[in-house]
Amino acid sequence: MVSGSPAATGGPSPEGEDKSGLRAALGGLTTRGRSFLAAGIAAAVCAYVLGQSDLLRVGLLLAVLPLICTAVLYRTRYRVAATRRLSPPRVPAGSEARVHLRMDNVSRMPTGLLMLQDHVPYVLGPRPRFVLDRVEPGGRREVSYRVRSDLRGRYPLGPLQLRLSDPFGMCELTRSFSASDLLTVIPRTEPLPPVRLAGEAAGHGDGRQRSLALAGDDDIIPRAYRHGDDLRRVHWRSTARYGELMVRREEQPQRTRCTVLLDTRGLAYQGAGPDSAFEWAVSATASVLVHMLERGFAVRLLTDTGSSVPGAGSEGYAGGTQNSADSAGLMLDTLAVVDHSDGAGLSRAYDVLRGGNEGLLVAFFGDLDEEQAAIAARMRQRCAAAVAFVLDSGTWLTSGAVPGAVEERLRGLRESGWTTVAVPAGAALPELWRLAAGERPESDSAAAPAGSPADSSRSASVSASGFSGGRS
Repeated sequence: MVSGSPAATGGPSPEGEDKSGLRAALGGLTTRGRSFLAAGIAAAVCAYVLGQSDLLRVGLLLAVLPLICTAVLYRTRYRVAATRRLSPPRVPAGSEARVHLRMDNVSRMPTGLLMLQDHVPYVLGPRPRFVLDRVEPGGRREVSYRVRSDLRGRYPLGPLQLRLSDPFGMCELTRSFSASDLLTVIPRTEPLPPVRLAGEAAGHGDGRQRSLALAGDDDIIPRAYRHGDDLRRVHWRSTARYGELMVRREEQPQRTRCTVLLDTRGLAYQGAGPDSAFEWAVSATASVLVHMLERGFAVRLLTDTGSSVPGAGSEGYAGGTQNSADSAGLMLDTLAVVDHSDGAGLSRAYDVLRGGNEGLLVAFFGDLDEEQAAIAARMRQRCAAAVAFVLDSGTWLTSGAVPGAVEERLRGLRESGWTTVAVPAGAALPELWRLAAGERPESDSAAAPAGSPADSSRSASVSASGFSGGRS
């Protein structure tokens, strides 16, 4: 939302500024105004040389008219307020957002012809321009335009420019508003099937763990009463001691944790653009984050730099104490601007993961050399279950390329207890998600009956991926 008044509104300015502004106003002469001024000067010179007084009067009229229009337009004081509204302010890549502009005339005099232009980055489309006819005192005009980007990121919209013109079209002056807005283009997300990964405990229900504050009446640590607490939990001994109402701490449900690791190393990916391997990994990470939050997990987004989403819950996890929609929005905003890191290894991410029991780990790796594959294998030791989606970026650049060392890296990860899935170019994440759970993709089951050659081929590839959910 942006509102304000152009610099043209206000009282008289000092003499120096007034002269400077007048010179700038003369620079706003249109082609018509410059032509009239040049014709008037030429006619005046010819009249002086030829001694024609009538021609001199015509020349003076032609030369003075654009100057008078410029002076009147410069002295015009329109008081207008502009408002910008984005709908929605956060949009997935490839989707459209609508920008609504409202112009209010807050002065006591009507405006002339107004031309609006909003500054928009070139990736969002051409700059929108609108022409507003006379706006009555206290009146308003509303216009809107659409923006669309296939590239994620944060894009500034504005500032809004207001162009004033005189009735004869001799001069145009531009006044700018100061404020601008940000449009956030987040990665595209895909709905994932509600499968259960190998070794995964559910976010709630039978897989839920509980934590006790302390056991026993003597060792209990009460807390102050909060509105909505059950009065049956009042601890009267502590209430008498502290002089205020105290309640017992009871066992609290602890959500199963899920860490989603995104490998952002620049050396791990080749190519660029919306269809590159890195953009696929970012979009897949966003899809998994949203899916796990919807299933009730406490989720953390982690990158190879060892940093998690800023402002999330305790220890970088979100969803346990925050609203799931707010947590998802925070992580998607982070992924909207994530870029390649300068790091060459995964050691910092491993240092974060080895600090405690991380529950479920879902990782999206780029190209892994022998050293980084060994570090990734050690990440599995502190996790109840781990799933790795490994992208061989070479296959994304060359159609039909044969995967190189990726199979060897997958074998090493499987031996460490990872559930591994190789990601070919253009793969569909929902199908890979089913493979990670040991299920056959729906497309294969519909296309080939059991026992057919296609079914045997798929079974062999699934077996080669080595789905293991046990602890190493």
